[in-house]
Amino acid sequence: MTRIPLGLTLLLAILALLGAASLALSFGSVAVPVGQVWRILLHWVAPGLVEADWSPVRASIIRESRLPRVVLAVLVGAALALAGAVAQIVTRNPLADPYLLGVNFGAGFLVALVLVVGIGAGALGAATVPIAAFLGALLALVLVLAVAGRLGSPTALVLGGLSVGQVFFAGILMVIFLFAKGDQAKQVMFWLSGGLGDARWPTMVVPAAVLVLALGAGMAAGRWLNLLHAGDDGAAALGVDPKRLRLVALIAVALLAGTSVAVAGGIAFVGLIVPQAAAFLVGADARRLLPVSALLGGLFLVATDLLSRIVISPLEIPVGAVTSAIGGVVFLVLLYRRRGRVA
Repeated sequence: MTRIPLGLTLLLAILALLGAASLALSFGSVAVPVGQVWRILLHWVAPGLVEADWSPVRASIIRESRLPRVVLAVLVGAALALAGAVAQIVTRNPLADPYLLGVNFGAGFLVALVLVVGIGAGALGAATVPIAAFLGALLALVLVLAVAGRLGSPTALVLGGLSVGQVFFAGILMVIFLFAKGDQAKQVMFWLSGGLGDARWPTMVVPAAVLVLALGAGMAAGRWLNLLHAGDDGAAALGVDPKRLRLVALIAVALLAGTSVAVAGGIAFVGLIVPQAAAFLVGADARRLLPVSALLGGLFLVATDLLSRIVISPLEIPVGAVTSAIGGVVFLVLLYRRRGRVA
């Protein structure tokens, strides 16, 4: 199959992302023409460059409500897609996904303990919830690999992830029903359903830093990640310690998924769908797959978040429900196509 050049693929993905972001900024309870959206943003960045022919209310809606939401969607979508791509490379399992590996529920469980029971609440200031989410994600991933990873079967890994995820999900429910007071149950339910409505600029610092570092490290280690396609014996023969590389990569997966859960809740299946599409476009080379996955992940979540806001407007569907509906269908299709090869 002839691949589209990487540069052209990245350019097209960026243009598509800008188009989706323009629509997401334009649509809402107060419609703002796309041209005016960009003039508002340009005036914000370079005051006086364009004439302000809009009301202060519209400017506030774009800058303080919709723009943070779009930026957060880009960061979270890119992080989840990158996590899925790395997980699929290091496990050599095209069905690997942070959600299917139980990472989201593991992160959500420790977040629930912080928010509801108060364990460690405020110990690390604003970083308490993100760190709790990361530790929960890492714990879930370690359990899955300990239980099912040794079998080397894609089916065993997915089933192990689903089982561990359900155990943590049960833990979340117990925390809610035994200890939740007032609005605490609603706070936890936000993590379970996934949403971007609480996007604020200060909450994006940690996810943005993690995404940049993980993507940079993944690109730098792309040549070594590619060697894992040859299996552990083949990678070791070529001078790579596959166990150490896999451990570091999976810690990165947990960090990406954990920080995403901390700011946007349990958004599912982005890490399954997007890397599959990216691999179709640019192949399995990590140096091409990772940046394309990140861009397409941002595009996918911006588009699904827009869909969640307009499909039954003025009501809003949790974006996690939309990605789950799409991802569930894609997952079934992938399982069907791999029948006879996943045992």
